[in-house]
Amino acid sequence: MIGRLSTVVLDCPDPHALAAFYSELLGMPITRVDGDWIDIGERGATQVSFQHAPDHVPPRWPDPAYPQQLHLDVEVEDIAAAEERVLALGATKVGEGRDFRVYTDPAGHPFCLVFESSPAAG
Repeated sequence: MIGRLSTVVLDCPDPHALAAFYSELLGMPITRVDGDWIDIGERGATQVSFQHAPDHVPPRWPDPAYPQQLHLDVEVEDIAAAEERVLALGATKVGEGRDFRVYTDPAGHPFCLVFESSPAAG
């Protein structure tokens, strides 16, 4: 091992709003606000961070002209209940498969809700 993953960083036009969205989605508290950089999750564990990118161009899943760049898979026990909650937080549903559903967050980044027993959605 060369190193340990400390954070996944998402560029976005409004880091405060996107951090609040993911804080609710993942149950991770906002632990650091430093201007236009915000962390959620406890220090010492893997965190998700958000940085201001005024020229951010969101991906358009599944359009290859605007590739997804990265996405998060979020395991859930009840996908219907989880969908209701993420839509209320501001997510947009953009697709689904047998064991997963694809959404975009308020800044346009794709993420998937997956049943706990299913493999990663991709």
